[in-house]
Amino acid sequence: MDTTNGFKAALERGETVYGLWLALANAYTAEICAGAGFDWLVVDGEHAPNDLRSILTQLQAIAPYPSHPVVRPPVGDPVQIKQLLDIGACNLLIPMVESAAQARQLVAATRYPPEGIRGVGASIARVSGFSRSAAYLKTANESICLLLQVESVTGLEALEEIAAVDGVDGVFIGPADLAASFGHLGHAGHPEVQAAIQDSARRIRSAGKVAGILATDEVMARTYLQWGYTFVAVGVDSMMLAQQTSALLAKFKA
Repeated sequence: MDTTNGFKAALERGETVYGLWLALANAYTAEICAGAGFDWLVVDGEHAPNDLRSILTQLQAIAPYPSHPVVRPPVGDPVQIKQLLDIGACNLLIPMVESAAQARQLVAATRYPPEGIRGVGASIARVSGFSRSAAYLKTANESICLLLQVESVTGLEALEEIAAVDGVDGVFIGPADLAASFGHLGHAGHPEVQAAIQDSARRIRSAGKVAGILATDEVMARTYLQWGYTFVAVGVDSMMLAQQTSALLAKFKA
C-alpha cells in the first residue's frame, strides 16, 4: 500500500489546490464529486450526518480517483482521531482550535510513540492494507497531514503560536464561526471579519505554514486566493444541489 501523501507534498511545494466540501454524507455522491477532479474533498463529520462507517465508505469511494480526501471530525478527540487514521484518513482538518497547547495535543494524537500517543493497531486496519504494508509503521508519522481550523477571536489571538507548532501542516480559517465570534452571526462578509481573514493569511504564511479557507462565492474565493490562501474549498455539495434544483424548478414554474 502506498504510504506517501500527495496532498501534503503539494501543500509543502506551495501549490494552490482547490477543494470541495462533502456534506451529503453519501458514498455515491462522494464518488460523483471525486470524478470532477478536485484536488481535495472534505468529508465533513462536524456538521454533516457522518459517523466512522459512513466516512469509511466515502474514503473507499474516493480512493480510485486523484482527489485527496480530507476528513473533518466533530471534535479533536484523540480516540476519534485514532479511529480515523486507522481507516485511512491521512489528512485531518480539526475544528475549533484556540491555543498552541491544544495544537500540540492534536499533533500528539496523530503520532505513534515516542513522538505521540496514537495507539498501535495498524495490523488490523485499512491504512496498512490490513498488515500488507510492512513500511506503514515506519512512515506513518511523516505521512499525516494535520490542518487546524481557527474560527474564533480567541483562536486568532493565538494564531502565530498555533501555526508555529511542529507537526501542524496548515491553518484553516472558518469564516462562519469567526463571524459569529466577532458578533456578526450569519455575516461573514462583514468588513471586520474580512479584515481578520485577510490578516490571518499573512500571519499564517509568516509562520511558515499554508493557509486554507472555504468560500462558496466565486468572487470571494478568488479574493481569498489573492490574499494568500493556497488550499481553498470553492463549493459545498449540499448547497450546490439545493441551489441547482431550486433554479431548475423555477425555470418551469416562473
